Amino acid sequence: MKVVRAFVGFFTSKTIHEVSERLKEEADLKLMGKWVEPQNLHMTLQFLGDITEQQAIDVIKNLQEISKRFIPFKVKYKGLGVFPDVRNPRVLWIGVSEGANKLKNLAKEVERRNARRGIIPKGSKSFVPHVTICRIKRADKKFLNFMLKKYKTVEFGEEEVNKLALISSTLTSVGPIYSVVEEFYLGG
Repeated sequence: MKVVRAFVGFFTSKTIHEVSERLKEEADLKLMGKWVEPQNLHMTLQFLGDITEQQAIDVIKNLQEISKRFIPFKVKYKGLGVFPDVRNPRVLWIGVSEGANKLKNLAKEVERRNARRGIIPKGSKSFVPHVTICRIKRADKKFLNFMLKKYKTVEFGEEEVNKLALISSTLTSVGPIYSVVEEFYLGG
């Protein structure tokens, strides 16, 4: 049985692509790491890890049901943050202000339905609405703190969340390649 590395989520708009590119230019030589390619910018509602074909089919059935129960909604992107913390930054991300609770509810429903079918990813963390823009290898901490403060209240744009998808992730030496396995429109 074929196994695929996957997650449930959606890709972000061109607005976020442009914001990420501007931040990358500003951080040049101060934040060293792997910046996410614009076409790969996304929000993960649930990281599944390695799943079997049957589990993928189950997730697709879940997403089909969930998409009927949720209607499209707006999110506003705001501020920057890091995981796990500023002392040991590994991930730089763009946060969400408006729509965060709706995203959390959507993520909870995905997790709940997948768990009912026995799909419980190892080491899953509680959902924090964010878009990863850089996997940090080395950071000038002073500059990073400056950036986090500078952009704390800055709004980066908004978009309508109108679909969710099962997305496969193939790891390569130049970075991940994401492919939509199946996608569903909300309210559909």
